Amino acid sequence: GPWQVPVADCAVTLADYAGFRGEAMSMGERTPLASIDAPASGRMAVAEAITNLLAAPIDLPRVKLSCNWMAACGEAGEDAALYDTVKAVGMELCPALGISVPVGKDSLSMRTKWDDKQVTAPVSLIVSAFATLDDVRGTLTPQLQPGDTTLILVDLGQGKNRMGGSMLAQVLNQFGDAVPDVDDPAALKSLVAAINRLRSEGRLLAYHDRSDGGLWAAVCEMAFAGHVGVSLNVDMLVTESDGIADSRAEFGDSKNWASQVGERRNELTLKALFNEELGAVIQVKTSERDAVMAVLREHGLSKHAHVVGKPNDRGSVEVWRDAKAQFAAPLEQLHKTWDDVSWRIAQLRDNPACADSEHAAAGVADDPGLHLHLTFDPKDDVAAPFIGKARPKLAILREQGVNSHVEMSYAMAKAGFDTFDVHMSDLHSGRAKLTDFQGFVACGGFSYGDTLGAGEGWARSVMFNPKLAEQFEAFFARSDSFALGVCNGCQMMAALSPIIPGADAWPKFTRNKSEQFEARLSLVEVLESPSIFFGGMAGSRLPIAVAHGEGYADFSQRGDASKVQRAMRYVDHHGQPTEAYPFNPNGSPEGLTAVTTADGRFTVLMPHPERVFRNVLMSWTSGDRSELSPWMRMFRNARKWVG
Repeated sequence: GPWQVPVADCAVTLADYAGFRGEAMSMGERTPLASIDAPASGRMAVAEAITNLLAAPIDLPRVKLSCNWMAACGEAGEDAALYDTVKAVGMELCPALGISVPVGKDSLSMRTKWDDKQVTAPVSLIVSAFATLDDVRGTLTPQLQPGDTTLILVDLGQGKNRMGGSMLAQVLNQFGDAVPDVDDPAALKSLVAAINRLRSEGRLLAYHDRSDGGLWAAVCEMAFAGHVGVSLNVDMLVTESDGIADSRAEFGDSKNWASQVGERRNELTLKALFNEELGAVIQVKTSERDAVMAVLREHGLSKHAHVVGKPNDRGSVEVWRDAKAQFAAPLEQLHKTWDDVSWRIAQLRDNPACADSEHAAAGVADDPGLHLHLTFDPKDDVAAPFIGKARPKLAILREQGVNSHVEMSYAMAKAGFDTFDVHMSDLHSGRAKLTDFQGFVACGGFSYGDTLGAGEGWARSVMFNPKLAEQFEAFFARSDSFALGVCNGCQMMAALSPIIPGADAWPKFTRNKSEQFEARLSLVEVLESPSIFFGGMAGSRLPIAVAHGEGYADFSQRGDASKVQRAMRYVDHHGQPTEAYPFNPNGSPEGLTAVTTADGRFTVLMPHPERVFRNVLMSWTSGDRSELSPWMRMFRNARKWVG
């Protein structure tokens, strides 16, 4: 969603740069359950991988599993537990689901011993699930949508609410006895079929599986992703009987007559919220709720499908039962509590100031999130007048370790260039010469593993080779040439600034202030500049992919901040230039992330526009996922400049 909360159920990739076929990947693991019931833990790991994968439009027969088995073989009972679990998964559950396990691995010495102490790990199955997709655009996320909508829980645990091994049990030091299990594989197959049916009919707004933390965690994560409050009602989840034929009816001494509620209902409420049985929460329009329930009924799921809540505009997460609010807390407070452990780990691992800044930003009520503000029409193809004319030759330049050259080549070719894969060894050997090309793009990646500093080794392979340095210098001196450096290519070209006319004020790009590699979707603003790539885009704010460990524009080592030609900067979600983490992922002064020369022919930037030249490539977009993204404009601008 616009707040980029890390709660996605699965990862999705595209198979190519033109179509919408792709692949989905997910994981599943329920290792704690193995302390009580190893086969159940294996079955639940497989099932969790599938309910995670179901966020994407999968066909169950296409699903393939990779199973990573871990056990302490030789310990009393562990060999038998491993055998029983492998049998339960490989010989029973997977055949029942119609899926296969073509690959896996094992680690069978999961114990450690020192002095007179020993720790033995339970049987652990880590499942990675994969499936090919005909169209990735059907993928759902946990992001709740505002409006008159309803949340429905599909409970594959069928009301058993087994608490063994749950987060709540562990927190209370009461591990439990009965654990969740996959009692009916057919119900899981029915869930896949029902969700795909509802997806194809366009009735699903959000989807999230129920696993660690139970219904409470699932719904809170959906609320965090959507930045919207939720009111949960558990009345239908705490009903044990009809009050007539069952002795568990609430009467007599078991009832708290002052509150008119039996104490057992409080226990049942905790079980309803925190059991980790298999299941999923879906968001649908209230006007379509009955139609959705009818589909679930057709698939035999309606008996254990319950309306459990709806979004609210109060900015809080509430739990209602017996017509009373049993619990309520501000969304921001809950978001920060949810983020607390990650924050404390980051304080120890990363720059503590950055960890504190990111934690402080979590769930802030007035944060509008990522957004799109354009000063141009992205459907206006400024390169269109040149289609059908000669295609200028463009070198897609790379060195060992560079990995963004294919998507860059595709984007530039789509803009009207004739692109050529040129490795630095081609220039060294003379198989290719820069005189053959009108421009080049130095692509992103990890040249020489960034061992000598990001992009530095690549630049030195030019500067320390007199013939190559002369060739690059001559290329830069031409009046009809142009070049773009992205990420690692940005760092490399910045190191070549002494031979690039007008680049003497460019900075050196050094270690991120967070002290970590940053891969995220960030918001940037295009500045007024002479860059040929950003013509007509000034003032636009739009999300872009970043992936770098050394993106800090360091003028203390090179360049002049007062003279540099600025082309783009990071902004916060209110559109203001920022140095605050995580909105500015590297801490560059005034958010600087792209610079150019006075004539605009040579531009370098740290983010990756080529990785998001289609809307479908973004982890969040407000645009049509079938269309090219606004970033395509900068590649077309280059083609327009060439003429």
